[in-house]
Amino acid sequence: MTGSVISREQAFANARRVLDAARDRRDRDRAAGRLDPAMELILRRLEWERRRPPAPAVEDRAAA
Repeated sequence: MTGSVISREQAFANARRVLDAARDRRDRDRAAGRLDPAMELILRRLEWERRRPPAPAVEDRAAA
């Protein structure tokens, strides 16, 4: 088993390229209105959660 081995950096670059292409396809489908309504709801919920400020840590709430 002496095949060629790709570096860790190359593996991450390849994975990033595939992920970016998938996101581009999803965004094009979303802009064209081709996404399933349930998937659109999931994406909106994820976007909303990303914009929400982080909850205070347990220690911060105990001190208040």
